[in-house]
Amino acid sequence: MPRSPAGHARGRAAVLAALTVTAVVAAGHPAPAAPAAPDPMNQAFTRAAEQYGVPRDLLAAVGYGETHLDGHSGRPSQAGGYGVMHLVSNPTNRSLEKASALTGESAADLRQDTGANILGGAALLRSDADALGLDGAERRDIDAWYPAVARYSGAKGAVSALYADNVYTFLAQGLRATVPGGERISVTSRPVSPDKRSLAAAGMTAQSPDYPSALWIPAHAANYAVNRTATIDKVVIHVTQGSYAGTISWFQNPDSQVSAHYVVRSSDGRITQTVRDKDTGWHAKSANASSLGIEHEGFVDDPSWFTDSMYRSSAALTAYLCDRYGIPKDRSHIIGHNEAPGNDHTDPGVNWNWTYYMQLVGGSGSVGLDFTSYATQRSGSTGPQVKAVQYLLNKQGYHAGAEDSVFGQTTQNAVKAFQTARKLSADGTVGPKTWTALLSTGTTPTLTKGASGDDVKRLQRALTAALGSTVAMDGNFGSGTDTAVRLYQDGRGLDVDGSVGPDTWKALQAGL
Repeated sequence: MPRSPAGHARGRAAVLAALTVTAVVAAGHPAPAAPAAPDPMNQAFTRAAEQYGVPRDLLAAVGYGETHLDGHSGRPSQAGGYGVMHLVSNPTNRSLEKASALTGESAADLRQDTGANILGGAALLRSDADALGLDGAERRDIDAWYPAVARYSGAKGAVSALYADNVYTFLAQGLRATVPGGERISVTSRPVSPDKRSLAAAGMTAQSPDYPSALWIPAHAANYAVNRTATIDKVVIHVTQGSYAGTISWFQNPDSQVSAHYVVRSSDGRITQTVRDKDTGWHAKSANASSLGIEHEGFVDDPSWFTDSMYRSSAALTAYLCDRYGIPKDRSHIIGHNEAPGNDHTDPGVNWNWTYYMQLVGGSGSVGLDFTSYATQRSGSTGPQVKAVQYLLNKQGYHAGAEDSVFGQTTQNAVKAFQTARKLSADGTVGPKTWTALLSTGTTPTLTKGASGDDVKRLQRALTAALGSTVAMDGNFGSGTDTAVRLYQDGRGLDVDGSVGPDTWKALQAGL
């Protein structure tokens, strides 16, 4: 994590149950303390949502995208953000102070008290919704909140859209998180079609000039140096201590005086380049002139951020950079921020799996969701496709139990719940329709021939399940995928145009 050069917590019933003691009971002895209230964070989300008229799942998805619902004991992020809802206090973003004015809570409580922090996040979202003119009916429609979520990011234009897209991906895919203390927070997956308004034009289309599969959002010119004074001979691995969009936005802030060449998102491995390879990013002090810096979304003390998608995507980038610049693929030349001479940082930390990462840089590993065909799975089934079903259900907020490759009762119950939500026959069997709906769940970007990336691969999996014939799962929308799309559209009574828009996604996610 690059870093710029240079209260007490009030108890809250929503998060920590107060210890209630009566002065004297009938016998004259103090009464025992009441037990802690169950599910304090769930209660905090529910109460804040009700008080400010914000959808509860939207509020939880925003918090998850910011911090994975970990307040880090009041310690700030690299951008000066605090708590589960990442209320920010820095020269250009004063959301912490605004939340204090809206709620009447002190800045100290908003930093330290999770219930107050969640309340502050809800107040900010409602304030943004009011500024956008959302009426009561619109506030009940989760899709109408997209512009308010974008404003909550504190970023502008494309970066704010990137932030809001990520939140709506969590709503579309669902999530299950275990927060510090062991409480479980869930958001159930649902079809989403956010009203992007003017932000629709801010979609990410600029591609990286150095790494073809990455996006390009340049850092502010005050945060890096043009050209280099040394030959590139190493890759430095960082952890952002903040969110993906928040980090990109921080690099655009001239006050930050920091930058890295690439930023990798946790949920899906999406990469954005912010500094050209030929230029010197300010990320590792003495190693800046001779290194390329890769930031990874998350916090060093929380391993939940280090997903398989992140590892694979980052490793592919590192392997590409090593091949391009002649960097040896070893731990002397692929190093952590903490290993760069003259640095006082700890990232990527003990939770970063160097053994696995270096194996991936060397080209090993396999993808667990790609199959040439998707066989029917039912109670008693075993094997890698059952594990894929369990993974997809758990990721989307349906409790399928341990991902142990055994189709037991817990998995069957989760399948039935998913089928009910998708209006499929709730028989607990994963046939072509359920496979198609499971594999296609997520956001619904328009895809056409020539597109590439994880969304294309998701489409290819779903088409393979729906058509019963293999569609190459290479993430590239070529002639084979175009033919499969048209065949699918024709068979479902859709416009046969080869473009995967809202109608085609809707059909796939309905299991048609």
